[in-house]
Amino acid sequence: MFVDEVEIEVRAGDGGRGCVSFRREKYVPRGGPDGGDGGHGGDVIFEADPGLHTLLDYRYQRHYRAGRGVHGQGSNQTGASASHLILRVPVGTVVFDADTGGCLGDLAAQGEQLVVARRGRGGRGNARFASPTHQVPRQAEPGRPGERRRLRLELKLLADVGIVGFPNAGKSTLISKLSAARPKVADYPFTTLTPHLGLVRMEDGRDFVLADIPGLIPGAAQGKGLGSRFLRHVERCRLLVHLVDLDPATGRDPIADFKALQAELQAYSPALAARPQVVAANKRDLPGSPIRLEPLEAFCQRARLPFCAISALTGEGLASLLHTVAASLPDEVWHPTAV
Repeated sequence: MFVDEVEIEVRAGDGGRGCVSFRREKYVPRGGPDGGDGGHGGDVIFEADPGLHTLLDYRYQRHYRAGRGVHGQGSNQTGASASHLILRVPVGTVVFDADTGGCLGDLAAQGEQLVVARRGRGGRGNARFASPTHQVPRQAEPGRPGERRRLRLELKLLADVGIVGFPNAGKSTLISKLSAARPKVADYPFTTLTPHLGLVRMEDGRDFVLADIPGLIPGAAQGKGLGSRFLRHVERCRLLVHLVDLDPATGRDPIADFKALQAELQAYSPALAARPQVVAANKRDLPGSPIRLEPLEAFCQRARLPFCAISALTGEGLASLLHTVAASLPDEVWHPTAV
């Protein structure tokens, strides 16, 4: 199950209590105070793990607490500090404070860590309070409580290229042809309910990650259909492929479809709408598609948008699309291929 948003509660460990103790040893008169300090509690830390791809585990366990520090003891023995609680999350997880809505951090790199709840410090024992004028202190500090927070975790997929389009435009078929990804493909809207990632490897050894985003409809930025729940998955993409449906049976205008999707991207994030884009006209193999293809191609030429006519089902035009996408991607998004 793909889970990309959860809310949990975390609590750092409390500090241990300081000790009130006096040295009691034969032949050592007036031994004085020897109460040790309490140990520190543990922090709660998130760590980005590339082996995880969903927040599913956090749906079933919502409360996490780090260990508390050990209380101080006599003979100036300091209590042991607790270990930190490290919670592993997928790379691309964004952490928000659920009460204030503020963003605490973005775990966008492998191994990156974020402290979300600070530990409580251990209390001081009575040996710390001894002085020439106060030689028999009988007070010690309690340990400080650890931070407690309610957090909202959002997963934003890390992909170089995002495929966006209306439901049933052929996005899942396209990613299955270009990569080893095998999303569900069927002849009805909203077949894809979760994003899918696929690795595309070029002939020259370079590769990039492709994301199949579930179908969008007008009003998606306000939550209609699958809505803004999945629009956030294209926020990290460096380039967008608008997959436009040429099928005459839909009764829709391909140019109007493109403008509608662009309006949703603009409403959700103007920065996202300004990303480099490639328009791919799908289902060119269907009868009647050339009549719809020509106006769309002319529109893209006027708008100076890279354009490709393809058939994801038959594979026609896919090589041209890959080269167009590769030429449109900034150099820094290429991933080196392991030797």
